[in-house]
Amino acid sequence: MELAIEVMKASVGEPRDEGRAVLKVGAVLWKSDGTVDTACRGELRFGDHAEYTLLDKKNYTQRLDGAVLFTTLEPCAPNSRHYPNRSCAERIVNARIRQVWVGIEDPDPKVDRKGIKHLQDCGVEIHIFDRDLQEIINLENKDWLARALERAEAAKEAKEPKAIVLSELESPLATVATEDFSTEALEKYRTAAGIAEPVSSDRFNRRLVQQGLLSQENGPLVPTGFGMLLFGRKPRVAFPQAGLLGTIHYPDGKKETRDFDGPMVLIPPEVEQWLLDKLPSVIDRSTMLRQKVPSLPFEMVRETVVNALIHRTYDIRGAKCQLVITTDTITVKSPGGPLPPITLEQLRAFNAPMLSRNPELHYVFGRMGMAEERGLGMWSLKNRAEELGLPLPRYEWEDPYLVLTLFRNLEAVVKTLKPSVLKLLTDSERKGWQWLATKGRAKSGQYAKAMQMDGRTARRHLNRFLELGLVEKRGSGPSIDYEVI
Repeated sequence: MELAIEVMKASVGEPRDEGRAVLKVGAVLWKSDGTVDTACRGELRFGDHAEYTLLDKKNYTQRLDGAVLFTTLEPCAPNSRHYPNRSCAERIVNARIRQVWVGIEDPDPKVDRKGIKHLQDCGVEIHIFDRDLQEIINLENKDWLARALERAEAAKEAKEPKAIVLSELESPLATVATEDFSTEALEKYRTAAGIAEPVSSDRFNRRLVQQGLLSQENGPLVPTGFGMLLFGRKPRVAFPQAGLLGTIHYPDGKKETRDFDGPMVLIPPEVEQWLLDKLPSVIDRSTMLRQKVPSLPFEMVRETVVNALIHRTYDIRGAKCQLVITTDTITVKSPGGPLPPITLEQLRAFNAPMLSRNPELHYVFGRMGMAEERGLGMWSLKNRAEELGLPLPRYEWEDPYLVLTLFRNLEAVVKTLKPSVLKLLTDSERKGWQWLATKGRAKSGQYAKAMQMDGRTARRHLNRFLELGLVEKRGSGPSIDYEVI
């Protein structure tokens, strides 16, 4: 992966694009005999893709069965190039390469996750670069990525005999029409995204067609499933699994519920206003003035809700996104597990690579400033919790839901332990668990210093956590870390 990034930096821009952002792509081929070959974009001829140069120019006569390919940008999909040009994804399959490591997704809606999907459909094993390496690729291509997102809106769709479909929601809906869109939701999107064209104008509608939110095939414009979810006045008429179910459990045992079943782009601000009116405030005594502040930063709640709506599996029709508030926690349940090859362990460690399950949804929320353009927003959740001295958010799998829990106070991480576990912890171990939960991982020496105890007692605490399945050991010898799971 690191070699692919180094090769990427040598990419050669096309002369006609002088003064414009240059796309940098690097590819590394690790062959079964142990030899390595590399290529970058434009290395042998201006504009040639790195994968094309590597596979068709440098290794055309070679047998590549068992080889592993590393590429810093998602290979272009079969429906993204003008006929009769073959896509890089097709070249990879034809070369019988069975394992590919991908750096970042291509932001072009005609490619985004579809190059990866084509490879997976053809039996290719996909891995994603580590998150820190993805950040390097994004930084090196910052200007190009910004321009690519702009060009994607105006790009003409290429005609190909076979299209890569990530979801049935890409298809037009026969039972709805553009009149079923909410004008308020469309105006909200237009304003937040800085779109100049008026809502319902030909150019505005053309933009929605290019984004896969409207479809026009030998007739009038028709909303797609994604368009209906985002802007439909009543999306649950077509998709009963859409929307968000909210529940607040009050300390006196009473509860309050609310269904957020309107246009998806309006749900996050509606949730924020609902919680602002309902959640109690705490007193901030860090200054001379007594100032009321929310008991949980709303940016964390918004990030969690938006991620649940964007990255859920809409194929699970019997499950809905859920928001559950208690005195100690805010929990969001999102139908569907992590998107392969992302794992639950990567989510728990807050180092999962960036990958979109529903790029059409992610793109709109990104343009509106409610989601990170190319990521899951996990780092911001982790960093904000650390800033506030709160336990780190917790990911769990409760079939069919991916569950993310935010802790509203330090004591919550102890209160939410299973009773069978809680009764086995001493008071000092409970305090130690509170501290460790705010750090995520620590060495025994760090734990001893923070808890002001000797090393032997610290190791006894950590071993107790280990026995109860609360932590796992990482590393060996003096470098052992105890990681919260």
